[in-house]
Amino acid sequence: MRAFIASTVGVTCAAALAVPLVVPLGTGGAVAAPVPRSATAPAEVTGVQSLALAPLATSVRSSDGEEVGLPARETEPFSLLGVVWADPEEELHGGVEVRTRDAESGTWSGWQPLDTHTDHAPDAGSAEADGGEVRGGTAPLWVGASDGVQVRVWPEDAGAPVDGLPEGLTLELIDPDTGVGIEVERAGSTAPATGGGDAQSSDIGSQSAAASSSYPGPRPPITTRAGWGADESLRESAFAYTDMVKTVFVHHTAGGNNYSCSEAPALIRGIYRYHVVSQGWRDVGYNFFVDKCGTIYEGRAGGVDKPVQGAHTAGFNHNSMGVALLGSYGDTAPPAKALDAVAQLTAWKLGLHNLNPKGSRNRTSMGGGLYAKGVTVKMDNVSGHRDGFSTECPGQKLYAQLPTVRSTAAKLQGR
Repeated sequence: MRAFIASTVGVTCAAALAVPLVVPLGTGGAVAAPVPRSATAPAEVTGVQSLALAPLATSVRSSDGEEVGLPARETEPFSLLGVVWADPEEELHGGVEVRTRDAESGTWSGWQPLDTHTDHAPDAGSAEADGGEVRGGTAPLWVGASDGVQVRVWPEDAGAPVDGLPEGLTLELIDPDTGVGIEVERAGSTAPATGGGDAQSSDIGSQSAAASSSYPGPRPPITTRAGWGADESLRESAFAYTDMVKTVFVHHTAGGNNYSCSEAPALIRGIYRYHVVSQGWRDVGYNFFVDKCGTIYEGRAGGVDKPVQGAHTAGFNHNSMGVALLGSYGDTAPPAKALDAVAQLTAWKLGLHNLNPKGSRNRTSMGGGLYAKGVTVKMDNVSGHRDGFSTECPGQKLYAQLPTVRSTAAKLQGR
């Protein structure tokens, strides 16, 4: 599976770069007609266009600075994008901005920044991280239906050479609707999730833990992977489990709030393709998603009631769960419905293991995050991503609401 994905993306990149279609830099205007692709073009299979970034002829930021990127150009349709590079442990010390062309109106957006922190990843030394095809990347950005793009990347030090940027920089354009051949459940469906789609049977004690729990939080409605339209052929077929869920890490996806709740399944499909196809992970990194209307979605496959190991908090993916609010919550307050959904999910998952959402416990880092491997630190049972990694995630406005999430979840457990 991994070899197939890598080869198809590479061919997609080559095919796309062979026929660059430059468009005017204004808003709208005439555009060259697209060159037809082969009926077997890999982009038709993966829904991903990979476009290599190169030094730009002129820098628009300063006379002495250098940039890499892409001139404004027409593309196949996409709705989500990100920039990736070869070394997953390398940081992009600089800035990345994109502008996109609306597929319906033909107008160009203003420049939008991408979050360059590599703070969501498999644990260092894990089989997933050592698979040989994992790549570094920015946070993905939801831009809606688009058919044109322009990119610029620059070093953080003015006048610094662009060869100081990570090697293998490519722009990933994701079409989340490619490969969706099922009827996606209506957002907000109350159908319970059994998880995993073709999940293998694996009794690891989570059900017995729930039966013996003194504080079983009620199980909330969860939209399954089938419900949001996951293409199960993309991910690895096996699952990775840990012993239990000791810590719930709360995240935001940092991809902007410019989505409607009806678009949330497509947004999740886009993040899934970006994590698996573009960054080489075994599956989407988060265990669960919550949209701004409070709908909970199953993330990484393996069973929603099981301690599935994710790739959301480097150093602490073991014995933890990552739940990501779709959106950016640095300056925007998270909706009450979303916070309530996180509290419900937290009460249930920690209740399966008889843990108090208002409690804390010692956790030992696996390395690659805020703490070196082997360092033990006391963490809240409900923590923010920034508690385990040097990052702004989950955004200050969301982080400030974690005490409310803890107390609400505890009440739902009857504490």
